[in-house]
Amino acid sequence: MIYAITGTDTDVGKTVATAALAARELAAGRRVAVYKPTQTGVLPGERGDAQNIAAWLGSPAGLEVREGIRLREPMAPVDAALVEGGPAAVAQLPLLGDHLERIRELAESSDTVLVEGAGGLLVGLTAAGQTIADLALALGAGLVVVARPDLGTLNHTALTLEAAVRRGFASGTLLLGSYPARPGALHQRNLANLQGLAASHHWHWGGALPSGLVLHDAEQRLLAAGMSLAQPHAAAGC
Repeated sequence: MIYAITGTDTDVGKTVATAALAARELAAGRRVAVYKPTQTGVLPGERGDAQNIAAWLGSPAGLEVREGIRLREPMAPVDAALVEGGPAAVAQLPLLGDHLERIRELAESSDTVLVEGAGGLLVGLTAAGQTIADLALALGAGLVVVARPDLGTLNHTALTLEAAVRRGFASGTLLLGSYPARPGALHQRNLANLQGLAASHHWHWGGALPSGLVLHDAEQRLLAAGMSLAQPHAAAGC
């Protein structure tokens, strides 16, 4: 099974959501691979999102993590490559076919592959402008969209779901990242309204992840959070 995890924006909790889903799959005895097509904002030798997931989960034997390419600047992939090395660096970004080949290779040795995008649904991954949406469609992957609980999330989420449906994702999973332990009225209303947005688009509501999952005892917290989430919907034919 292959799932593509994206968000309504950057810093919405995609990596933590991916880690929680990986923890649940591992607990079920499945072999899991996490693939990050483009890791930006990280220097050589530093941990990126994929390595953070492995560290949070205690680097279990059943987990493999891999990156497509790493860029220093904390920007969208094409811009990060342009700043780092100009048009020549942009031309060296992996092609969509490169990502597909790597993910399919991981799928041969794993029961579940989790592909975590950069930024939101329509952020370009390749020099040709192809996105995580294009990658997920080409893979026949189930799409998981992570939203944030704060002011502005309803518009961002509605736009993301509308774009996803228009691109062929008639169903998918919406979940809420980093829900505060003491939610205010705004958070509570956003939670209810996000559930309604999922239903109105015929999408699956995955649940809400509590904030602070990786502050301490990350492995156990991520497992508990993953078990609380509803199973993401698979794409047709997966």
